[in-house]
Amino acid sequence: MWIKISIAMLAFAANSLLCRLALAEQQIDPMSFSLLRVGSGVVCLGLFYAVLQVQQPIQFQWKSALSLAVYLLGFSLAYLHIDAGIGALILFGAVQITMISYAILHGERMTLARWVGLGCAVLGMSLLLLPEASAPTFKYALMMLLAGIAWGFYSIAAKTMQHALTNTLSNFILATPLVAVFFLWHLPESFITWQGVVLAVLSGALASAGAYVLWYSIVKKIDHITASTVQLSVPCLAILGGVIFLGEQLTLLRVIATLIVLCGILMVILTKPRV
Repeated sequence: MWIKISIAMLAFAANSLLCRLALAEQQIDPMSFSLLRVGSGVVCLGLFYAVLQVQQPIQFQWKSALSLAVYLLGFSLAYLHIDAGIGALILFGAVQITMISYAILHGERMTLARWVGLGCAVLGMSLLLLPEASAPTFKYALMMLLAGIAWGFYSIAAKTMQHALTNTLSNFILATPLVAVFFLWHLPESFITWQGVVLAVLSGALASAGAYVLWYSIVKKIDHITASTVQLSVPCLAILGGVIFLGEQLTLLRVIATLIVLCGILMVILTKPRV
């Protein structure tokens, strides 16, 4: 189970790096990136569905698809206009608040050790990201906030899904026309390079579609609080990936902050939820 979680978090972090390379380096505009991302996800998942001869029929869930579309659009639109550090704090902070609030309202109880672990993880992530962050504008901060809430609800929806592959495929299929509408709305601002296309397809087919299937299969087997907390590892992994693949600087503060995040996550996952 924890190997699968690690793979999923690495994929999410890889997605962050692909988005950074595509959008921050001006290889493609946000709406074209989002449309190629979700479209390539449909193609990839559709091929798996056909090749594996899955017998489970596709059942469309509009709420999950809408959550996916809001996350994809909000993240891409905000990415170019908001500092990466503060953006990650807003995004994953919104995920935490959404999933933990839902969990508590539906009977999951937090132990003191879990509160301490969660607090350590949030503190570590703040130390990791805030020193280099600049204040965002309200508009784009709101977009990132909505993206985080949408991803929280997308993860919550996994608890009621029967088949990870078919449900993820249906979500991507329904999300595609929603994203396409926004693409057409921003069509005059669109620009695409072949590097941007490659990055968007890699993001959609591997780091998104494949990873989301894995995530849907995982979330069904763990509690919401654990599911929300382990995602705080993604900014840490993304920064490590930036150091390895993009030549970014690794400072002592980043090392200490990452260790604090990982210790907090470990405290949460090793503490049994109160019933």
